[in-house]
Amino acid sequence: MKRYQIAIYIRLSKEDDRCKEESNSITMQRSLLERYVKDHFADYDLHEFCDDGYTGTNFERPGVQDMLERVRNNEINCIIVKDFSRFARDYIELGSYLEQIFPFLGVRFISLNDKYDSDNYQGSIADIDVNFKNLVYDLYSKDLSGKVRSALAVRKEQGQYVSGNSPFGYEKDPKDRHALLIAGDEAEVVRRIYSLTVEGYTASEIARLFNETHVKTPIEFKMEKGKTSRIPKGNRFMWTASTICQILRNEIYIGSIVQKKYEKDFVGGKNHIKPREEWLVSYGHHEPIIDRKVFDKVQEGRGKKRNPKRHPTHPLTGKLVCGCCSRNLSYRAGLNPYFTCKNRYSNAMDHCVDKANAMFLEQYILLMMQDKLETEGELERLTKDMIDRYIDKIVVCDEQRIEIFWKENSKVCGCRS
Repeated sequence: MKRYQIAIYIRLSKEDDRCKEESNSITMQRSLLERYVKDHFADYDLHEFCDDGYTGTNFERPGVQDMLERVRNNEINCIIVKDFSRFARDYIELGSYLEQIFPFLGVRFISLNDKYDSDNYQGSIADIDVNFKNLVYDLYSKDLSGKVRSALAVRKEQGQYVSGNSPFGYEKDPKDRHALLIAGDEAEVVRRIYSLTVEGYTASEIARLFNETHVKTPIEFKMEKGKTSRIPKGNRFMWTASTICQILRNEIYIGSIVQKKYEKDFVGGKNHIKPREEWLVSYGHHEPIIDRKVFDKVQEGRGKKRNPKRHPTHPLTGKLVCGCCSRNLSYRAGLNPYFTCKNRYSNAMDHCVDKANAMFLEQYILLMMQDKLETEGELERLTKDMIDRYIDKIVVCDEQRIEIFWKENSKVCGCRS
């Protein structure tokens, strides 16, 4: 009997949280799935994947992406969920996974409430109940999302703060979740950022100063208050110029809330920013941290040097990281293109990548790939395939030239083919 590598997947969406259904809670799902595994499996390793506060209309969820990556690496051969809607609400994508992807990868899929076990089905999921349930979940999700969006739109029109998270410098009023109160320790950091900007500091200089003096980052404040838990990508959480810029341009700090900045083409689609004149701004919503005159003065010198041209990308973008701070390297085009760590001016570390020649990296990686292909015997096979393709093309071209030659000569001679 093979040893099962079992993944239990748990998901709680924002809509579920509003319903306050105990059966949908993270704790109850975990308890239900662990009890099932204990009762039905003998030899297994258990892995848990969880997405708390994510919609099931798409697969842009960190927990499910991590699980699917381990499935592709043959580290998981059984997935168990409470019901189909926990894994996905899109019935077309769910059907693709159940009928094609998981069977191809040899992964057993179990949905407890739906009484579905892929081991009991041969080939495709012919049971009409399964397909019908998937369709119902999909339609229910779209209907519920539409209702939630309508309710949020009404609250926004009324000038209420509807985001689930409080911005840095504020916290939710325990008596009214749509109201904001100033968080004293965080607000001091915000005031200092604006004060330094007025004095002439750039965003990079402020970030470097904060990193050198070990000023806590926004995520560290949240972790201290038990609002979230994260693991830093490098050795520690760092202030960046982009974080400073986001704080400097946010009108939340002068008592205004800006809503309806983005819109989606469809449920589960991507956000697109709307024209500024279509934004919904509610003034005087809460107590400001920054004076309006200071905020306007800061905005005067911002955005003037922005280059509207889109910078070229590189195939290695997103694949190279700094050996010092572990951040992704940025590509800089030009006569001598190079990769650099954009945080080297702000993170107060002395050994971040300054310039790594892009052409040298390309050649080095190509040589490494060539060596690997030669070692595995792939280079000879690829070369042979390429030669065969070119020979086929030459043969086709020769046949076409011969056919054209005979047609032209037959016209000259007055012959009929």
